[in-house]
Amino acid sequence: MSNSEQLEQIRNGKGFIAALDQSGGSTPKALRLYGIGDDGYANDAEMFDLVHQMRTRIVKAPAFTGEKVIGAILFEKTMDSEMDGTPSGKFIWEDSGVVPFLKIDKGLEDEADGVQLMKHIDGLDALLKRGVEKGMFGTKMRSVISAASETGIAAIVAQQFDLGRQIMGHGLIPIIEPEVTITIKDKAQAEAILLAELTKQLDALPDGKDVMLKLTLPEMANTYQSLVNHPRVMRVVALSGGYTRSEANTRLSANTGVIASFSRALTEGLSVQQSDVEFDEMISGTIDSIYTASVAG
Repeated sequence: MSNSEQLEQIRNGKGFIAALDQSGGSTPKALRLYGIGDDGYANDAEMFDLVHQMRTRIVKAPAFTGEKVIGAILFEKTMDSEMDGTPSGKFIWEDSGVVPFLKIDKGLEDEADGVQLMKHIDGLDALLKRGVEKGMFGTKMRSVISAASETGIAAIVAQQFDLGRQIMGHGLIPIIEPEVTITIKDKAQAEAILLAELTKQLDALPDGKDVMLKLTLPEMANTYQSLVNHPRVMRVVALSGGYTRSEANTRLSANTGVIASFSRALTEGLSVQQSDVEFDEMISGTIDSIYTASVAG
């Protein structure tokens, strides 16, 4: 696997990053939207088999290539599974030219001080080592901001960067994701605080230690422009955060240099009942719309 080729694609490639990393908590919802009810499986193992089939179907669609999808975030079970007899990370790079990332967080703590920090990640070094062996390029970890709390947001960003340094120690690129909840009344204020805290942490990174940022689409277009241009930031990607695909694409188009990393907005409209032709047409249209919005800025 050519790391320099992957590095070039992530830094400069036109397109977006697909988030195929629904975990235990969000998998039933993802399957319901895909047309598989809770009665469609008897246990967690069957549930994860079904969502793996859905992800494999997306990845094998003709439109899912590095030409428009520059990277994909995988759930740990997906990394440990195979697609057509090949380890998933290796498959999406060799078959589709899509760079693989691994979701590493294990869920969120209860809300305190307006934020939800990540739960402790047991065995993180072992997981990162396995990620390297399985051909992962980087990682992703999510925490959540639900109020414009200066101390809460400072704590969330500090936790993200502490883990980020550990991840970089394994030669992986961390995607730092402090999500701002889209429904809060003080969203713009929270984003201003987040910008200041991210800048502080980025300024403290040494040369050669670069990260990616995954951020909620802001209330004011180009709020994060200085982060897009920051020398320690490889790429700024946006999460859809519950916006419809249409709204997410509109907001994304207004943010120069930011590309998409959508999950629910990527799978919107896909159904297990669709024939392969219908499914491939739907995912192709979706990829085109997200790609267009990603390169618009």
